[in-house]
Amino acid sequence: MEQIESLALFPLSDVVLLPEVSVPLYIFEPRYREMTHDVLSGNQQIGMVTVRPDAVQDMAGDPRIFEIGCVGRIAQAQQRPDGTYQIMLVGESRFRILEEAPRQAPRLYRTARVELLEEKTIEGSEETARLHASREELLELLERLVRRVSREEDPSQTMEAFKRLESPRLVNALTQAISFSPVERQQLLEVDSATRRFETMSDLLRFRLAEMGMNENDGPSLPN
Repeated sequence: MEQIESLALFPLSDVVLLPEVSVPLYIFEPRYREMTHDVLSGNQQIGMVTVRPDAVQDMAGDPRIFEIGCVGRIAQAQQRPDGTYQIMLVGESRFRILEEAPRQAPRLYRTARVELLEEKTIEGSEETARLHASREELLELLERLVRRVSREEDPSQTMEAFKRLESPRLVNALTQAISFSPVERQQLLEVDSATRRFETMSDLLRFRLAEMGMNENDGPSLPN
């Protein structure tokens, strides 16, 4: 697999970047201002990684992180007069950390050697049928959720927008659009195929609907 020998790491506890998804970020800590300056002068790539929940209290230092993250490319950047940055990061590819490099002065931020992860391809009619069935199941669950939380009496336009998305982009877009926890988003990031990602997303939606008092046999209900 393709590797990146030195990728700047940006650990956050509440942001999980996925391929083809963009996130705006405000960069204010000195170490990450330095990172952004260096990246803008180089390949414009940042390795977004999620801090493990039991290490959030160590954010001021070097918290433990999940080994799978997402390469993001800086699509837009604006440096403010106080030295902070507003950037727009676009997810490009999932990666696995192979080895974190020792920090050498005067660099303040973390870097690592990583391998880029490929998606498993859909092969054969059986796997294609499984993907189609998983997508349809996900869309049915999504429609129930949209009807539950939307103020629109007819959410068909919202659903049509999601249905037009290609399979990989659909799940990635939903991961950002729905208020999943960072751990749930990390779970979706780590899945290595479109079919399994649909199935994992469906499980998360079932859990969300159950929390809201809707089970598998409930029909759509409109908010009061």
